Amino acid sequence: MTSLHQNGKDDDLKEPLLPPAHGNDAGNRRIPTAKFRIGEIKCASCATSIESVLSELRGVQSVVVSPLDGHAAVSYLPDLLTVSKIRETIEDAGFPVEESPEQQEIAVCRLKIKGMMCTSCSESIERALLMVHGVKKAAVGIALEEAKVHFDPTLVHTARVIEAVEDAGFGAELISSGNDLNKVHLKLEGIKSTEDGSIIQSLLESARGVTHVEMDLTEGKVSISYDPELTGARSLIKCIEEASQGSNRYHATLYLPPRRREGERMQETRMYRNQFFLSCLFSIPVFMFSMILPMLHPYGNWLEFKIHNMLTIGMLLRWILCTPVQFIIGRRFYVGSYHALRRKSANMDVLVALGTNAAYFYSVYILLKALASNKFEGQDFFETSAMLVSFILLGKYLEVIAKGKTSDALAKLTELAPDTACLLTLDSEGNILSEMEISAQLIQRNDVLKIVPGTKVPVDGIVIDGQSHVNESMITGEAMPVAKRPGDKVIGGTVNENGCLLVKATHVGSETALSQIVQLVEAAQLARAPVQKIADQISKIFVPTLGLFPRYWIPEAMDSFELALQFGISVLVVACPCALGLATPTAVMVATGKGASQGVLIKGGNALEKAHKVNTIVFDKTGTLTAGKPEVVSAVLFTGFSMEEFCEMTISAEANSEHPLAKAVVVHAKRLTQKIGSNIERITEVKEFEVHIGSGVSGKVGDRMVLVGNKRLMHAYNVNVGPDVENYIEENEKLARTCVLVAIDEKIAGAYAVMDPVKPEAERVISYLHSMGISIIMVTGDNWATATAIAKEVGIKKVFAEADPVGKADRIKDLQARGMTVAMVGDGINDSPALVAADVGMAIGAGTDVAVEAADIVLIKSNLEDVVTAIDLSRKTISRIRLNYVWALGYNILGVPVAAGVLYPFTGIRLPPWLAGACMAASSLSVTYKKPLCARDS
Repeated sequence: MTSLHQNGKDDDLKEPLLPPAHGNDAGNRRIPTAKFRIGEIKCASCATSIESVLSELRGVQSVVVSPLDGHAAVSYLPDLLTVSKIRETIEDAGFPVEESPEQQEIAVCRLKIKGMMCTSCSESIERALLMVHGVKKAAVGIALEEAKVHFDPTLVHTARVIEAVEDAGFGAELISSGNDLNKVHLKLEGIKSTEDGSIIQSLLESARGVTHVEMDLTEGKVSISYDPELTGARSLIKCIEEASQGSNRYHATLYLPPRRREGERMQETRMYRNQFFLSCLFSIPVFMFSMILPMLHPYGNWLEFKIHNMLTIGMLLRWILCTPVQFIIGRRFYVGSYHALRRKSANMDVLVALGTNAAYFYSVYILLKALASNKFEGQDFFETSAMLVSFILLGKYLEVIAKGKTSDALAKLTELAPDTACLLTLDSEGNILSEMEISAQLIQRNDVLKIVPGTKVPVDGIVIDGQSHVNESMITGEAMPVAKRPGDKVIGGTVNENGCLLVKATHVGSETALSQIVQLVEAAQLARAPVQKIADQISKIFVPTLGLFPRYWIPEAMDSFELALQFGISVLVVACPCALGLATPTAVMVATGKGASQGVLIKGGNALEKAHKVNTIVFDKTGTLTAGKPEVVSAVLFTGFSMEEFCEMTISAEANSEHPLAKAVVVHAKRLTQKIGSNIERITEVKEFEVHIGSGVSGKVGDRMVLVGNKRLMHAYNVNVGPDVENYIEENEKLARTCVLVAIDEKIAGAYAVMDPVKPEAERVISYLHSMGISIIMVTGDNWATATAIAKEVGIKKVFAEADPVGKADRIKDLQARGMTVAMVGDGINDSPALVAADVGMAIGAGTDVAVEAADIVLIKSNLEDVVTAIDLSRKTISRIRLNYVWALGYNILGVPVAAGVLYPFTGIRLPPWLAGACMAASSLSVTYKKPLCARDS
């Protein structure tokens, strides 16, 4: 057995794929130290007096004041004392204080936010957080419904941060404080009393590397945050079990807490769905009784039957059915309005509550007036308030469904890593003593793991023994497996293909490449704030005005107050920006429907709004511009062997290989034999078959020695590679092709040229995008030679090659920093950070689920022509939305005077408020669309 020792790459291996975020864990148990620069210290007695004053403060652990430079260091308990109080005490003693510039200790916490309705809500929360003393930075994401807050733990605690959110009128729960990715949850057994719990907690808190312990004795669970450099989950379990005393045995096992976000999302979706259906149960009959049946004589005549005085059955039914919608189902608008008004701002909740309340209470007034009078005639607006509430709830329901897709991408990323791993125990000489299957969560740094063929690598590490090919397409996006030998790095989540590897774990927990891709996607989603809609801005400032009217306008059976109130409520309902609110959703609804029918799935209005501004598109190579699957494009003979014999030897030798190139060669060889009329019924068994990692395969077919592989394999077996073969290899490498040589009995019989073929429509699409004034860039994890050749073939001039997932996202950010609006087109897991970082992410529909869900637009048919369709459709839709804004504003501006009664004395005309929605829908539904590029027949 080969001795298993790491060979001198320790420094390199300590660097994770992404640098960890700086800042101290808010849950870190070390005692913080506040540093100050104190002025006017003239002697040692001054320093002594400051020390004595500070020592008397409750919570101060130690004080050191230098009389020479005036620097002071105060260690304190943050639960009992704040930096502000320490500073005040020094100043009260008569000494001026400056905070030391190196004082800044930044902690990070993540909060789950409840009750956000629109971008103005997120802005309100950010403002409320930034007003808290000690909060340095706050980012609120609507899609994730989370806030990420950077704060100084010496000045403020997470409880105060949560309180600030709640004071702003929103719900908040602490998700994590600091870096909780290195956190293990354990289920405890043998805990019989609080004393047992205290023993375990104190033992864990004193353990090396433990930063925070949370005990839940009622559930028998413990959550432990730790430093993976110093300890791990397995060591902590062992620590608990070793604490057993006498007959009282403690035992700990891994516990996976339920995914809270997914449960909350499902609950929210069910809530909006149920509320919408419940509102429809009342609103549809109200609408029927108000707008439909009265026009269907004689079927609606019964609604006009008078119960008492002028009160009709129809009016009474509309009131009974509308009331639950207004006050029970519509309660959320009252709550939202209250909190918005407390913040001295007006959002759609305020406007909807204002409009529906005015309509409802005026209608109640009409009902009471009709009940009391035998002459009064008035029109109620019960259907207006009921239908408005129903439509808004429908919009929220559809929005929640769309947002639910966001977190699915992150969940699928985390599921890429395997659940279990094979842990080896080695002796001092590196010999294997035992094997044990453990949970992947129990892997610690420097563990040696056995990776058998066909299994996934559980964590990042270094190969210390064995050879194999590993499929790293999840990271690089390239279909070709990568050869691995001792000393090479492997990445968690990648697949070992054909050999057994022994791997030493170097990065675990939050430091693995997979975890950091998850963090990158999550951070980008949190940072993406939707563009503030024009309608929101207009809605905030659009205030209707009422005019005065002469006495002779007042009809019989009405006094001036009633007529004023009737016109006033008409104005209020008409001026409520329903039409502005409908302008975008109706056009987006039509556009997304048209897009889906054309093979383009657009995820909401934000994607549409950003796509029309795109002036730069970044394409991934493998699987996007190319098919993503190697194919043989040519086969040649170099010596006197027949094509039939050449193909038969190739098929026999490569039949046992799992390499993608081998599979492509076998498929092509079989196709050639059928073409020349030969039919290989039985493949000749190959003997002495051997896989040469990174070179090819060898074996005996019958009595002939056959080699299939690259030049390195030929040289290893002393096979002469002649000038004609060299020229063939050189010509194909310029075209980004890989040459597979076949040698029979030490003579090169022929060769196959293999490549990942460019999609047939790629060149035409790139050319058309150039004609639209869009810059095209290609970014790939492949080598420069292949990348340059593919780019030249399709007409792309700017290329970035050998880029990892982080590098791709960084390229996007660089372009954005130059003022470009960037779209990213990709298909792989490795593209997901770039898809999220881009202004518009477009995923190939045949790509991975993670890429598809991380994107804004999905090309369902995996056809590149749909990139053009997406951009063109978005441009036409935004034009339609702008036209709708003009229509809506025109309706409001012209409708208000009409509703106020300008035409009433001459014509008796008033403008019904429901007309706006009908006009808007009609104008949007009239949109027709034709694809600018259509697939050509092959």
